[in-house]
Amino acid sequence: AKAMSQHPKEFSALYTAVISAGEQGGNLGEVLGQLADDLQDQQTLKAKLLSASLYPTIVSLIALLIVIFLLSTVVPQVAQVFSGSQRKLPTLTVAMLALSDFIRNHGWTVALALLLSWLGFHQAMKQHGLRLRFDAAVLRLPIVGRLATGYNTARFASTLAMLTAAGVPILKAMQSAADTLSNQAMREDVLDALVLVREGAPLAMAMGQKKRFPSLLSMFARLGEQTGQLPLMLQRAAQQLSADVQRRALALATILEPLLIVAMGGMVMLIVLAVLMPIMELNQWVR
Repeated sequence: AKAMSQHPKEFSALYTAVISAGEQGGNLGEVLGQLADDLQDQQTLKAKLLSASLYPTIVSLIALLIVIFLLSTVVPQVAQVFSGSQRKLPTLTVAMLALSDFIRNHGWTVALALLLSWLGFHQAMKQHGLRLRFDAAVLRLPIVGRLATGYNTARFASTLAMLTAAGVPILKAMQSAADTLSNQAMREDVLDALVLVREGAPLAMAMGQKKRFPSLLSMFARLGEQTGQLPLMLQRAAQQLSADVQRRALALATILEPLLIVAMGGMVMLIVLAVLMPIMELNQWVR
């Protein structure tokens, strides 16, 4: 553990603490196996969440590029064809021409503004108060909030189970498990619960008072404390929460895929109609 602590970029403080507990307890082999299983579970969950979000992201980017190409290249040619015509263009065509002019004249300005906004947002999130309020707001979102809550709770329960099984004291284990949470609002809840546990409250009661965490966690923690099998119960809670997150993410991706395709087809259809409608009206006028 001391040797690993000299390389914090490669070995986190969490793993160093676990290995230190394994060395002191004489069960280093078992602790290393738990570390391997925990790392594998993390990578599996992240890979499934990434695969669920990758396809909708790619479809959205391709749709955006196609729409920008059509508006900046195809639609302006319609304006050139009918520039000498005295007939009034359809409303849809006029709207598309206005949008096309905006993209061609101000497209790079909008892209630069979006980039600066993203950089400003990234810098603002480095402030603890703003990050705390933002993460709390994310948890209140209908779908994304449930996924964020489930993912962070599963991560917390899995880490806490691994640490307690390795013999790490509960207070130190809670502190280390809190550091693994990506949501700062939930991390603050764990730190508040840590204060209650330090004052003598059971873990289940302390976590049950934090409404951001699912009741499943406090229920399994209570069972673990009553039966003396807290690490096992926490690990089961983590497995159930992880499975629920994966199921919700896959269901969301399954719903988004056809919706994005329909939305993409609808946008292209509107652009094609904006191009074809004046041509059809011109043919009728010629006849």
